[in-house]
Parts: sequence; structure tokens; C-alpha cells
Amino acid sequence: MVARGNVTEIIFLGFSQKENVQKALCVMFLLLYVAVVLGNGFVVVTIMASKGLASPMYFFLGFLSLVELCYCSVTAAKLISDSFTRKRVISLRGCIMQIFFLHFLGGTEIFLLTVMAYDRYVAICRPLHYVSVMNQRACGLLVGAAWGGGLLHSAGQTFLIFQLSFCGPNVIDHYFCDVHPVLKLACFDTFLPSLLIILNGGSISVVSFLVLLASYAVILCSLRSCTSTGRSKALSTCASHLAVVGLFFIPCSFVYLRPCVSLPAHKIVAVFYTVVTPLLNPVIYSFRNAEMKNAMRRLMRTKAVGEEK
Repeated sequence: MVARGNVTEIIFLGFSQKENVQKALCVMFLLLYVAVVLGNGFVVVTIMASKGLASPMYFFLGFLSLVELCYCSVTAAKLISDSFTRKRVISLRGCIMQIFFLHFLGGTEIFLLTVMAYDRYVAICRPLHYVSVMNQRACGLLVGAAWGGGLLHSAGQTFLIFQLSFCGPNVIDHYFCDVHPVLKLACFDTFLPSLLIILNGGSISVVSFLVLLASYAVILCSLRSCTSTGRSKALSTCASHLAVVGLFFIPCSFVYLRPCVSLPAHKIVAVFYTVVTPLLNPVIYSFRNAEMKNAMRRLMRTKAVGEEK
């Protein structure tokens, strides 16, 4: 099943129609995408291979890195391949699939960040109950709920797109398919679908963001009774989490909490939450973490010894 109408393919305007600019952007995005894949992939492999990183925090971090890798691939891979062609085209079916996976993975990331905030809340505010509360079964259920929440969110967004008819034009001023640019191609007034999409995405973003802020506010208040060493470690962890939350939620809110209006700035802002955030997450969460750095060194030494043999 695909959306109705006589439009069968959609053309992206991208960032520029100039060939030299297009080639320069291709090189830049290719380097960024490779860095995202290597950084997040290394985090996933390190967590899977290291017995010392068996705590819930690293369990959630491994899934977050996996989601980031896939999330960036949904948009960046298509952008890079389009840079080698003069006409940047995607089928209508492919466009709707891109919207589905973009919101599925984006929604999953929002819920995972919320789960990670809850994990830090239990670890810092209820340390004596941490092992019993965040047991293996509970962690599995929380991750499953994050994936399920992302799926429900995406299904709602995609269902609304499926109900529309697209009669042309078939050009969008973006570098990937997203709900707001695609809604502008519909044959009839899209006020109600736009409102429902904003309510769907906006409610998830706002509620999750408020829950995250409330969690970290409670955590920061509880740190007054901790020792200076414990307070310093907890603040470092919370600062890393809040940095990632800000990098992801602020650009998303700028795009998805607005009416169905496409602005030139939307493309630049989209780069932040589709490419820059997945690139910085391994740096913020992992490469500043002593346990992760030690585990990575051990993994690389083990691999080097294995190659020598």
C-alpha cells in the first residue's frame, strides 16, 4: 500500500544545486558518516566484548549507540549517494519508508535517553536498591519499551502520511523525506494532519524532555548529601547526559513543534540531530569515561596480540 495520487517519485533540492558545492558537501558528509559508524560501532563492540561493562548504564549506552548508528544511516547514506547523481530522486514508497525509520529510531532514542535518566536517578538517589530495581529483566523490559514506544510513534506519523493524496509538484526543499516537507506536496488542506503530527511528535518530545529535566533536578538536589568524590563523578555523568539531551531535543523541538512551514534553517538544524549528535555521543558518553577508555584499550591490545599470533 502507498499513498494515493499521481506522484510516484520525489526530488530533493538538497543544500545546493552547484556541482562544486555538492561535491564538497559529499566529502564532508562522507567523513562525518564514517566517523559516526566507527565511533558508535566501536562503542557497541567494546560493550559487548567487555565483561567489566556489564552494568545497566553500559547496557543502555550500547543500545543508544546502535540506534544512533542506524538513525544517521537513514538520512546520511542517501545524501551521500545522491551527491554522485545530478538528479536527487527517491520513490514515494522509499520516501514514506524513510519517514517511518527516521521517526522509529528518533522516537526510540528519546525513550532510551529517558530510560538512561531513570537509571541514573536510581543509581544516585536509591543506591541501596539499585541492584534489585535495575535487574537484568527490568533493563530488558525498559529497552523493549523504548523500541516499542518508537514503533508506535512512527506508526502514527506514517499512518497519517498514508491517508494523503499527492498530485504534485514533487519537489521538496530538503535533503531527506520528513513529514513537514512531504505534507506540503499533498493535494488538499493538511491542517488537521499537521496538527495531529505536531501533537504526536510534540507531546512525546515535551513530556520526555520535562521528565528528563525533573529527573536531573532531583538528582542534583540529592547530591548535596554525597561525598565530594561521589558528587564529582555523578556531576560528570549527569553533565554528559544533559549535553546529549540538549543536542538532540533542542534542534528536534525547533523543527517538529512548529507549524508545517519549511525554512532554509530547517536543513541546517536537521544536520545537528541526524549527524552531529550521533557523532558527538561516543565522545560525550564514552571517550570521557575512564571505564570505557580502559575497556577500549584492552580490546585493542587483545586484537593486536591476536593479529601478531
